[in-house]
Amino acid sequence: MKHIALSLGLAVGVSGGVAAQAWDMPTPYGDTTFHTQNIMQFATEVAEATGGALEITVHSAGSLFPHGEIKNAVRSGQVPIGEFFMSTLVNEDAAYGLDSQPFLATSYEEAARLWEAQKPVVTELLAEQGLMPLYSVAWPAQGLYTNGEIATVADLAGLRFRAYNAALEEFAALAGAAPVQVEAPDIPQAFATGQVEAMITSPSTGATSTAWDFVSHYTPINAWVPKNIVVVNERAFRRLPEDVQAAVLAAAAEAEARGWEMSRAETDMQTAVLAENGMTIVEPSAELQAGLQEIGAQMLENWRANASAPALAVLEAYQQQ
Repeated sequence: MKHIALSLGLAVGVSGGVAAQAWDMPTPYGDTTFHTQNIMQFATEVAEATGGALEITVHSAGSLFPHGEIKNAVRSGQVPIGEFFMSTLVNEDAAYGLDSQPFLATSYEEAARLWEAQKPVVTELLAEQGLMPLYSVAWPAQGLYTNGEIATVADLAGLRFRAYNAALEEFAALAGAAPVQVEAPDIPQAFATGQVEAMITSPSTGATSTAWDFVSHYTPINAWVPKNIVVVNERAFRRLPEDVQAAVLAAAAEAEARGWEMSRAETDMQTAVLAENGMTIVEPSAELQAGLQEIGAQMLENWRANASAPALAVLEAYQQQ
């Protein structure tokens, strides 16, 4: 797409003697996704709290920038704020990807503890690029979507498997599947054309992509609880008046707390939606769980061998909690 040079803040009016700011905010997911709904509420609360001094326009579903370009768009100042899936940055540093490490943190409680361990390190890494995290929200735990029941890991062998980050590519390869990179908006077409035959993703993404149109079974293996992160260009943030900065941070804290609660509710609601639309919900067999745990253990060992010092510090902090 053509990249339009967007200003960090456009003066559009005056409130209390201060020029109002208009920020464009790209996000990767559609308007029905709870992450996007949470962001829209965040934008509304910022506008209300600042009396219109800061207006944030949300551009959903990758309509302004593709998912993979959002972080760099914020870093370069093309937009002042954006949201992306945090583990997409794993190639920059392994610390970003621990929440997508299979079977390391598999519940909301464990995921919250992992974010506590990650946040100081992620904040420092982002600061080196002129970025600042505002908040992070978990997805529901990741489940397995297939045509037919998967009783053991061996049943995954040879399947074309959707991947959205390096960890999932490795997971698919260790399971004997063939990883294929596919973004969330492209899932239905990828299945329809045979580009992929199976995937691990949240009940949210499964429901919003109408997974029942192309797969028959959902197995809640709770593989990991990954997160989206909202970041801001630090220079753009520091240009805001101090009271507006404080309002943004307060709204971000509210969005994080609200988003995690939305995610919990989403798990039950969207799993029910899958069932209501004819999908078979299958609890994972003991054999499947054992095989997946073996893959997870192997991946963590591989991860340790290549992890940076900051990433290892996150893991140590998490495991010592």
